[in-house]
Amino acid sequence: MLARRRHVYFAMMGTCVTLFVLAWGVVRIWSIPAAVAMCVVAMVIPPVAAMVANRRGPEDRWWDDPSGDPKSDEWWDELDGKKRPRP
Repeated sequence: MLARRRHVYFAMMGTCVTLFVLAWGVVRIWSIPAAVAMCVVAMVIPPVAAMVANRRGPEDRWWDDPSGDPKSDEWWDELDGKKRPRP
């Protein structure tokens, strides 16, 4: 999942840079309002890309990964209502 989010993030940021460069390098020659509109779209992309990159999916189980301390893990499992099989 992390790789896919990273690819989407870089694709969105690449689109942002491309829009910005094309707006002021090419499109402004023919239409300044279109170039400004392209920049407004490019301005909205980075916050959305950050949200996409930092989103957690249902399969990302980072909050209940074991900490490495068996006593602490047992305590948290008890609080969460999980029963760990006792050896």
